[in-house]
Amino acid sequence: MKQIYIETYGCSANQNNSEIIAGILNHDGNKLIYNPDKADFIVLNTCAVKEKTEGKIKRRIQDLHKKYPYKKMVVTGCLAQTDSDKIRKLNPDSIILGTDHYTDISEIINQDNLVTIKISKQKEEKILLPKISQDKLISITQISEGCLSKCTFCKTKLAKGNLYSYPQEKILASIENDLKQGTKEIWLTSQGNENFGIDRGKNELVELLNKILSLPYSFKLRLGMMNPINLQDTDKLIRVYKNEKMYKFLHIPIQSASNKVLKDMKRGYKIEKVKEIINKFREEFPNITIATDIISGYPTEFEEDHNLNIEFIKKYKPDVLNLSKFSKHKNTPAEKLKNLSISIVNKRNIEIMRAHRQSANEGKMKFLNKTINVFVNKKISNNNYKSRDDNYNIVLIKSNNDILGNNVNVKIINVGVHHMIGDIITY
Repeated sequence: MKQIYIETYGCSANQNNSEIIAGILNHDGNKLIYNPDKADFIVLNTCAVKEKTEGKIKRRIQDLHKKYPYKKMVVTGCLAQTDSDKIRKLNPDSIILGTDHYTDISEIINQDNLVTIKISKQKEEKILLPKISQDKLISITQISEGCLSKCTFCKTKLAKGNLYSYPQEKILASIENDLKQGTKEIWLTSQGNENFGIDRGKNELVELLNKILSLPYSFKLRLGMMNPINLQDTDKLIRVYKNEKMYKFLHIPIQSASNKVLKDMKRGYKIEKVKEIINKFREEFPNITIATDIISGYPTEFEEDHNLNIEFIKKYKPDVLNLSKFSKHKNTPAEKLKNLSISIVNKRNIEIMRAHRQSANEGKMKFLNKTINVFVNKKISNNNYKSRDDNYNIVLIKSNNDILGNNVNVKIINVGVHHMIGDIITY
């Protein structure tokens, strides 16, 4: 039996990958611990989306290798898949495990003659595998891997490749297993949920959602990120969202509100399509939470393009904004472009975030002094809990009783940019 410490970076799919790694290791008789000091193996599950995150991970690899030169380190995830040579320079003793070899983790750790690099393009279904969930109330379920896009800036595509949709029956079986274990929230995740099934000849997303929602359990379903490019039949999707089990939450990344920049990024759609989708959803669900992503300072972005981003934020008031400064990644088409000056990028980034903070705060004011029902999905400290309303807004509440996993009615007494504060009215 070996003692394993796992550290995770990145998206919800990556969090689920770490749950799978933990489940496989535990199933094969290893012990998971939360202190690298006592570990026989250190597993780093990495991310390659942002340059800043990459730098943080690389420093972490160096620091851990320096502090524990005698410990074995397994580096996996997107950064391992795309930058194995750089990782090996940071820690020559590291073991590189590609993104399609998670099921080999026990073999890697337990064999006498360690394989130092294991990377291939073979697709591995990350579904119906042993897993240890980070949160027993939340089931993170991957429905596919890879995507159909060719974005100029994206390094994830280099790691994940083209779309591979998992079988519907396996997804349903995995979710039902989690529901039987007490899960109350299902998070569907992938590099782009809108693509599901297209690699098999047709878009199967609505069909999959209806099958999940028909499962005879009490739960909430959160549909994760959908890129606009293949988000086609909005009316059918809206009908799915009318199901009371669906969180009224729409994550649709624009990356830019400028059609010129979108064309340069090879995003494959115009901003008018996104606006139409948001308008349709808000017409049916006025309080729906809208999340989006913007890359500030793309090399071909002019001031007028930046102003279009500001105008979009002010008009469409996304509740959640994942704002990134442009990162140049090796082997991507955008690598060859000349960066804008740091001062211009920083200025634009600040202006976009300022506009977002103001509009998001204004958007939450409609909930002030209202009584709403929330599901309590996390205990933060002794008397402090995090909950979500039907629109997936974060509501922070206090209670002397253990209310984890319960639905409660609360009165909203304060609002902020990214959360609200509620007083419990009834259980």
